[in-house]
Amino acid sequence: MYEVGFIFDLDGVIVDTAKYHYLAWKKLANELGFEFTVDQNEMFKGVSRKRCLEILLDIGNINATQEQFDKWMVEKNLDYLDYINKMDESEILPDVQRILKYLKKQNIPIALGSASKNAKPILEKVKLLEYFDFIVDGNSVTKAKPDPEVFLIAAENMGLMPENCIVFEDAVAGIEAANNAKMISIGIGEEKILKEADFNFNDFTEIDLSFIKKLLNNK
Repeated sequence: MYEVGFIFDLDGVIVDTAKYHYLAWKKLANELGFEFTVDQNEMFKGVSRKRCLEILLDIGNINATQEQFDKWMVEKNLDYLDYINKMDESEILPDVQRILKYLKKQNIPIALGSASKNAKPILEKVKLLEYFDFIVDGNSVTKAKPDPEVFLIAAENMGLMPENCIVFEDAVAGIEAANNAKMISIGIGEEKILKEADFNFNDFTEIDLSFIKKLLNNK
């Protein structure tokens, strides 16, 4: 019996919903009279919706009342939901399902650890919900990454010590959160950006099952 658990971030790891976040934020920025670039969107990776809006308003040099702020938060999310409502299995990133299937076959506990408040409906849309034993998302936490709260709750739900958990992340804040939780961090993306990760892969196509087996047997 393995005493190891795997925790997956959602955006940029399982599916690329970052592009939909970007389009929704860009639309809001345009409505407020300024441009929002793909490069600026990098600052939003792994960050809560509230903090994203604060950054966006800083970029546009816009002051908002609490009422305006709340209205724009809702408006952005409705635009984002319009995009994700059209999602299907084609949105799953390459080879993610191969790894999930292998872990499930081995009866390894699998949790989601994401800042997204829409994690469950997204997993339902892409038909991956059945693989996850636990969902810890933006509705379950009060502290955003790099605070390790989301991952620590996932470990607790799986009944595991944090050091026996392995995290897949694509954001700097997420890697920091995993490291802060004393978990093994696996960066999915550019190594030069995710240099603090214990291991790095550009995507799941580079992850051989022998690597997963090694992680399972070394814990």
